[in-house]
Amino acid sequence: MQMRQLEYFVALAEEEHFARAARACFVSQPALSESLHNLEDEIGVQLVQRDHAFQGLTPEGKRMLVWARKILADYRDLKQDALAVSGHLTGILDIGSIPAASVATASLLDRFCARHPGMQMNVSSSMSSSEIIEAVRHYRLDAGLIYLNEKEPPGLETMALYREQQVLLAAEGLLGTEGTRDPWAAIPRLPLCLMSARMRGRKLVDQAAAEHGLELQPQITTDSLSTLVSLVSAGRWASVVSRQWVHGMGLPEAVRVVPLESSVSPRVGLVFRKQTPGSPALSALLSVAGSEDLLSTPAPTQASVPEAPGSAR
Repeated sequence: MQMRQLEYFVALAEEEHFARAARACFVSQPALSESLHNLEDEIGVQLVQRDHAFQGLTPEGKRMLVWARKILADYRDLKQDALAVSGHLTGILDIGSIPAASVATASLLDRFCARHPGMQMNVSSSMSSSEIIEAVRHYRLDAGLIYLNEKEPPGLETMALYREQQVLLAAEGLLGTEGTRDPWAAIPRLPLCLMSARMRGRKLVDQAAAEHGLELQPQITTDSLSTLVSLVSAGRWASVVSRQWVHGMGLPEAVRVVPLESSVSPRVGLVFRKQTPGSPALSALLSVAGSEDLLSTPAPTQASVPEAPGSAR
């Protein structure tokens, strides 16, 4: 068995098309097909359902896929470990991020790459916490930023990074003095744009509002943070988001960022596989995550925004 056979097999499982998998591996389609036939002969089972085109993986192929990803990840870590002895960390890390942690993810990767310029990062930033957990567990991702629960996912480890805090975003003219003093009371009269109801971040906003007897009725909903920021920046809309989302967003000076009192303050952190020996690149990422405040740059606002409570490490 050769590593390239496993790479071809994983590529086919991901692309679900022989020609696309061959292009992704920079080989001809006949070469890829022959290599996969040889792999099946060596393993002794059929891995791929095929007619004239890819029809899916067999039950044996689906089990083999997990092993193939694990072996390739271990092989990559082996090479990284050998090269790390000379002080040069190289390779690729695949990272997932919930949308709510996109700013923290960008900060983490920026600081990590500054320390380790030889590393390359692939980032998927529109996944749910459960999707990231499954992708890490099945070797499709090396780590991810998720909402943390009280218990760690079985077989995985976590590192808490910070707690979310809700804030109200609104232009000075919309908010007024009264809105600054009692922002929850001001929200029902404001034209609201919020994240889509299906998103975890929006559910947390609704929970915080319910604590104050409010049911938010937005006129606009979106799954894009940049769309929310653009609407609020235009001066006619208000929004309730996580304080951590607005770091580095370049809000206009006229937009106020007002903290909202709430007990809804979920933890956000990294999830990753337990490994012995561990991946040098993952260990380096955890070192950066654990040694720096990823949200240390003040949010662009005229109102003071206190630090999020309980920023556990």
